[in-house]
Amino acid sequence: MAATTSFPYSSAIFLSILIISGFMFPVTVNSMGINYGQIANNLPSPDDVVPLVKSIGISKIKLYDADPKVLKAFANTGVEFIVGLPNEYLAKVQDPAQAQSWVKSNVQAHLPATNITCIFVGNEVLTFNDTSLSNNLLPAMQSVHTALVGLGLDKQVTVTTAHSLSILQTSYPPSAGAFRRDLTGCITPILNFHAKTGSPFLINAYPYFAYKSNPKQVPLEYVLFQPNSGSLDPATNLHYDNMLFAQIDAVYSALGSLGFKKLPVHISETGWPSKGDEDEAGATPENAKKYNGNLIKLICQKKGTPLRPGSDLNIYVFALFNENMKPGPSSERNFGLFKPDGSPAYSIGLSTGNISFGNSNSSSSSGSGSSSGQGQVNPISNGWSPSGSSGTPYLSISSAPATVREIPCDWLDCDDVAAGLVVDEKLRAKYPKLLQIRSQNLKGRWINRRGYLGIRNKDNYYLFIIQCLNNNSSGLGVGG
Repeated sequence: MAATTSFPYSSAIFLSILIISGFMFPVTVNSMGINYGQIANNLPSPDDVVPLVKSIGISKIKLYDADPKVLKAFANTGVEFIVGLPNEYLAKVQDPAQAQSWVKSNVQAHLPATNITCIFVGNEVLTFNDTSLSNNLLPAMQSVHTALVGLGLDKQVTVTTAHSLSILQTSYPPSAGAFRRDLTGCITPILNFHAKTGSPFLINAYPYFAYKSNPKQVPLEYVLFQPNSGSLDPATNLHYDNMLFAQIDAVYSALGSLGFKKLPVHISETGWPSKGDEDEAGATPENAKKYNGNLIKLICQKKGTPLRPGSDLNIYVFALFNENMKPGPSSERNFGLFKPDGSPAYSIGLSTGNISFGNSNSSSSSGSGSSSGQGQVNPISNGWSPSGSSGTPYLSISSAPATVREIPCDWLDCDDVAAGLVVDEKLRAKYPKLLQIRSQNLKGRWINRRGYLGIRNKDNYYLFIIQCLNNNSSGLGVGG
């Protein structure tokens, strides 16, 4: 349970209205979406976030839950909402009664005042290699859709799920984009569901992670939308001058290879951190300014990708605020366009406006894990992305110092767990032949997160790493 902190906001604090190329944000980015995460204890109340969102012209918001405080605050604003049903509910909502109850409480209760248009069921589920989650994904999506049909809401609210780019087997060149072979049997029925219900395919795409993992070989200009020689796809003769468009077209190609060329693709997350640790290449205010500033310009131009030049990008930037309670390296807490006081995290050509926060208390941290919005940080509702992956870093491993030891997977005990756990890249290099991670449930107290297991105590949530070796009899334990 995250701590709840009261934090008064002075009316003297001014929000900033962003200006790009001489145009004020409200005029130019009304087609841009934003991810509104809340893993923090110092954020403004949702009521105070409303004028900030209006001031920068955001027309679409993606939540990681269905926080009623946020949904009520944005009533009658016209802002479009995607709400999330966290991973831990997938098994539960397969029960039609449970699905209908969730939809009634978290969606129908806020309509029509709040413009909820989509529910994403599960976040990066197929990334985890956890069959207990992946096997529940489509049945959960179908059950939620059936509930919407029963309530007469299916024409207004679609059902989808969000994926990371790690579901792709190949992504270069873009025309060779293909889904992982081990996921084809799972992906195809989901794509059939999208085609049947008219819902979009959501992908989280982060060129930042590609650069971070290999800064010597990935040109910075290519990932920041700056002038560069780019690359040519030999199969299509299409030229790519930025990595994001190449990633998106790889997804289109993967969909096309399975017969779903017309399925709409939305970019549910992309962004760049303004701060990072010493070993996090590229995480600077200057690069964040270039990435998000240039991205917004592309959105304003309504420019599609080389493969789909006429398509609407439907991009959701990650994220609205820096979130101070997200574990992991410093970059995890610095993806926001804004600091908690409403001031810009970095300049994208900024001018100060005269909209101010009223006196209010900060929101408690709910993030993507709490559909109740009562301040719980739910550890299994967000995907973790290792270095070099394309998914969101939404809940990651702590960067605090740690010791490394090999210990039997079958004999792990909670005494082996401590705060401040980390995956060392040198450790990955030492064990390059790790097999598929084994899921465990030790004493009912562990939660599988793509092989990253966590244990709760009354105050905190800690993460622990287990990756089974070739003989599947031991694991890598990283502890304080």
